[in-house]
Amino acid sequence: MENLFNITWIFLALVILSFLASAIKVVQEYERGVIFRLGRLVGAKGPGLFLIIPIIDRMVKVDLRVVTLDVPSQEAITRDNVTVKVNAVVFFRVMDPSAAVVQVEDFKRATWNIAQTTLRNVLGQSELDDLLSNREEINKNLQHIIDETTEPWGVKVSIVEVKDVELPQSMQRAMAKQAEAEREKRAKIVHAEGEFAAAQTLSEAAKLMSVNPVSIQLRYLQTLTEISVEKNSTIIFPVPINLLEKLSELSQHME
Repeated sequence: MENLFNITWIFLALVILSFLASAIKVVQEYERGVIFRLGRLVGAKGPGLFLIIPIIDRMVKVDLRVVTLDVPSQEAITRDNVTVKVNAVVFFRVMDPSAAVVQVEDFKRATWNIAQTTLRNVLGQSELDDLLSNREEINKNLQHIIDETTEPWGVKVSIVEVKDVELPQSMQRAMAKQAEAEREKRAKIVHAEGEFAAAQTLSEAAKLMSVNPVSIQLRYLQTLTEISVEKNSTIIFPVPINLLEKLSELSQHME
């Protein structure tokens, strides 16, 4: 009889300990425990240690840390009829734990699905040039649309980034040809500007020499000096008649 009494007390003690263990809940700093009592929402508790009523209360843990969600490549046709494949990454976190549990079955999967559909829709409304050169504006547009959709779920989408844009091979070759033609165009423009500047400088130099004929003769002499420095050669260089006249006048004055 005494043994039966002891076994009963041990059983009761185990039940009580089990009851207390299930009543004590510990939630980390980055978590919240959403409590349901007999199926009705009580609210979110935590972080730290708190008690719930076993069997009557049920707790669902919700992580409040930022979640990185990779959106796989989505194939879409841009507004200018170019087929592209684009993938993206979404950063979000739960701001309202109760809404994240009550308003949607699986907020992570729901956010992932809405990110995919929004990415395809935005790509269809954008042109290829905007997708390649104005990506920041597209990222802001994606973030605004996705965040607006997930707000009733208590989810805040902070950043959406388009990562890789995959173009068809034919489009890549066409863009390479376009870039090469653009480089040739710029090179020709720079060359033409240089030719124009050189012609303008020569024209100004010619006007200056026409005012003072002696400068033309000095230029003749300078040209002779430059030619003779490079190679030993015989050069027949015409001497202007007016230069001989000047030398004749100079010799007469000396006499």
